[in-house]
Amino acid sequence: MSDPVNRFLGDTLGRTIIKLIVVCLIVGFVLAFFGFTPDNIVDSIRYWFLDLWYNGFRALGRVGNYLVLGAIIVIPIFLILRLLSYRR
Repeated sequence: MSDPVNRFLGDTLGRTIIKLIVVCLIVGFVLAFFGFTPDNIVDSIRYWFLDLWYNGFRALGRVGNYLVLGAIIVIPIFLILRLLSYRR
């Protein structure tokens, strides 16, 4: 069982945990230097998803408007062309 785990992680479990701790510390220091906090990052991600949710539905509403606007022109033309080709 240890061999598949080592192959998946790329190294032994202990060494991988040490590497992850070191990288987490370095990234944490850099983010703290620029003024980021865990709450700030979580709130930013949450607001991004909420913005995507609301704007996504707004975009769907616009797509519906475009559909109706195009249908006002396309459907009568389609019906006229079908009626003209039906007479042949």
